[in-house]
Amino acid sequence: MKHATFEEVQKSLVASYGKSPSPVPRTPFEWVLFENVAYLVSDAKRELAFRALGKLTRFDPARIAAASAESLLEVTRLGGMHPQARVDRLKEIAELALELGGGTLQALLELSEKEAAKALARFPSIGAPGAAKILMACGAGKELALESNGLRVLLRLGFGTESKNYAQSYRSVQQALAAELPRTPAARLSAHLLLRTHGQQVCKRTSPDCDVCPLAARCPSR
Repeated sequence: MKHATFEEVQKSLVASYGKSPSPVPRTPFEWVLFENVAYLVSDAKRELAFRALGKLTRFDPARIAAASAESLLEVTRLGGMHPQARVDRLKEIAELALELGGGTLQALLELSEKEAAKALARFPSIGAPGAAKILMACGAGKELALESNGLRVLLRLGFGTESKNYAQSYRSVQQALAAELPRTPAARLSAHLLLRTHGQQVCKRTSPDCDVCPLAARCPSR
C-alpha cells in the first residue's frame, strides 16, 4: 500500500478536527515556562497554571526570580504532581534567562537555528525536539517539530522507519518529510498540533481506534 502524501494527511486531519487554535505562549521564554509550569496534566490545566503564572509575574524572568516560593507554589499546584520541584525549576529557568539577556529571549531568534536550539536546550525539559518546537512556534524553525504522539502517527503512516532509538526514529521521519514540509512556520505549527491531537485521541500508543481514523484507508499499519 502506498501511504498518503503529507498534504493528504493534513487535509484529512483538518477535516476531522478543524483548524487548531493558536497556542497561548508567544515568545521563546513563555514557551519554556509553558512546558515547565505543569506536569502530566490536560492542556486546559496547563493553560490555567500558565495564565496564573503570567498574572503573578507578567512572564518577566526578574519577577519570577524575585517571587516568593509560596506564591509560585500556588501556581504550580494548579499544574499537577510535584509542585515544589516545579517551583525550583521556574526559579532555575528565570536565572538562566537572565544570564542569556533576560526579557522574552526573542534575541535567540536572531541566531542561527543551530545556535538558538543549543541555547534553548539548556533549559529544563527542553531537549532537541522541544527546542525545535519553540523555534517553529516562534517563526524561526525550518523543520516540522514533532512530539511523541505526532511522531507515532507519521511512523504508522509510513513516513520513516521506527527504531528502538527515539532520536533515530525522529531523524528518519524528518528525512522522509523533507520534500513535503509545509512552507511556513505557521503551517508547520498547525500540522504539529493536528498530529498531536490525532495521536492523543485516535492513533493512541496502545489500542488505536483504526475504525474511526480518517487516514485508515491509506495507512499501512492499520
